[in-house]
Amino acid sequence: MTSRRLFLGLTAAVLAAGCATRAPLDSSEPIVFVHGNGDSASIWQTTIWRFESSGWPRDRLHAIDMPYPLARTIDAKPEPGRSSAAQHMAYLKSEVDKVLKDTGARQVILIGNSRGANAIRNYLQNGGGETKVSHAILSGGTNHGVQAVPGLNEGNEFSGTGPFLTSLNKPKNAAGDEVTGPVKWLTIRSENNDKFAQPEGRWIGMPGKPTNLTYSAPELRGATNVVIPRIDHRETAFSPAAFEAMYRFITGHAPETTAVRPEQPVILSGKLSGLGVSSTDPASGNFANNLPLPGAHLQIFATDAASGERRGAAAYDKMVGSDGLWGPFTANPQTQYEFVVSAPGYATTHIYRSPFPRSSSVINMRPERIADADKAAAAIVIMTRPRGYFDPARDKMSFDGQSPPPGALPGAGVASSKIKPASAASRSVVAQFNGERIAGRAWPAANNEVAVLELTY
Repeated sequence: MTSRRLFLGLTAAVLAAGCATRAPLDSSEPIVFVHGNGDSASIWQTTIWRFESSGWPRDRLHAIDMPYPLARTIDAKPEPGRSSAAQHMAYLKSEVDKVLKDTGARQVILIGNSRGANAIRNYLQNGGGETKVSHAILSGGTNHGVQAVPGLNEGNEFSGTGPFLTSLNKPKNAAGDEVTGPVKWLTIRSENNDKFAQPEGRWIGMPGKPTNLTYSAPELRGATNVVIPRIDHRETAFSPAAFEAMYRFITGHAPETTAVRPEQPVILSGKLSGLGVSSTDPASGNFANNLPLPGAHLQIFATDAASGERRGAAAYDKMVGSDGLWGPFTANPQTQYEFVVSAPGYATTHIYRSPFPRSSSVINMRPERIADADKAAAAIVIMTRPRGYFDPARDKMSFDGQSPPPGALPGAGVASSKIKPASAASRSVVAQFNGERIAGRAWPAANNEVAVLELTY
């Protein structure tokens, strides 16, 4: 396959190009979604909804939950709470085999974001996956590194000059293709707004220094390379435009819709997981994991959309078991909810979410811990956007009346904002982002409580 660069926005031309490359695929082939560094299966919630809304069977959409999702500092050196590239690939391989066994399918489609692209490429090149995968879609892949400076952190999985990526990028044929056949490959990148594909290293701790990369670093020779203007690193996977590119590439035609179609009933479930602390270096701070958090307590309250106040007693109340799983919970698709997660060693975390238009089995949540720097705060409220970043030059947003939210810097590089109200008195706090509005409440930090207003879109 020759490498082509397609700019979305020219819908007819792109659609024609997609149809010309392959026959339409029956939407029964399983799709396995591979999350990025530090993320969980929950990150794919809206993408799964969009595939379902265009007719993909729910039981053919599988998001993996890598137990230790963070990459090691040095890939070859064991590090508590983190995984190597080889471990990541091995987990993906086992999940693909499980999906093939459960569905009886001959092949799967793999879709990965960020670090997930590394695992997919490694699996297809070195893990025997080339016969088990029909399509590989890499969204915001760090395919040529987050920097490519010779001698700089070359033991790291994300070094463009290190052994891991240079091996993956080695030409596979006389044409110099960087992808392995017969898998059909697609990369999706931002035109110039991906924080990990920048000529200058501001977002990777190298302000003012060259990365030796260009905006096209996520592209791969031999793949179909799609470029979408204005999207950020995460939106290469989780935006409507990215979904449209994925669906068209797989099937050869446009999706029925890029919107999330509502359904009833809405049944929610998921997993409670936690944060680890390095046993060898407790001062190094927390690391995210997707291990079950047995004994954690979850309560769900319906709330007033305007104020975040609770509407009555808990609509759901469960102490999770050893698997960390919760649900099913039947939600009202017009109701905003507060999810309260509590567990020993964690702050009681009040997570406020927009109404859920569709069912989901990947409502995975992690409780917070209060950082030492915040211990004296009267209250702590966090606004977070898991599926994208805040870009003051692009987005209309505010947090507790502040626009842009505190810490939202120029360029799409920050995905959360924190405020510390001066009073511990309960009051409404509102987060708004491009039309999505969530109302929550401030809770007293002295009682080891934190509020999180989590955007869905």
